[in-house]
Amino acid sequence: MSVEIYSDEYFMRQALIEAQKAFEEDEIPIGAVIVSKNKIIGRGHNLTERLIDVTAHAEMQAITAASSFLNSKYLKECTLYVTLEPCPMCAGALFWSQIGRVVFAAPDAKRGFRDHGGYLHPKTKMEHGLLEKECSQLIKSFFAGKRA
Repeated sequence: MSVEIYSDEYFMRQALIEAQKAFEEDEIPIGAVIVSKNKIIGRGHNLTERLIDVTAHAEMQAITAASSFLNSKYLKECTLYVTLEPCPMCAGALFWSQIGRVVFAAPDAKRGFRDHGGYLHPKTKMEHGLLEKECSQLIKSFFAGKRA
């Protein structure tokens, strides 16, 4: 019996599926998954409108699910895949979770943590740009529909 090893692209596509769910629910289309040992242990997409909760971001949903799965507030051995650069609030939650790695697709010049006062845990590794075009296009399509 062989164990399939999934790629970063595979997991980012899973995050993009979550973002599509948000889009279909008329939420800002951002999706996230958290992976441990090659397995998705947390999924989330924006639910701020449905829950009437400004903290119900995709990353927060995924962090809560992953922490529950592991029965731990720390996610040191985990990777977050998210379709848009986390905001400072989500970066703060990721900091406290001590997540091992963050991979985001598209930068967020307006609200991303890198330019707006947020930061990750010093031991957290970060990468970005994976599937940036696809993830950016979904967000642009969502807002174009709102302006039409």
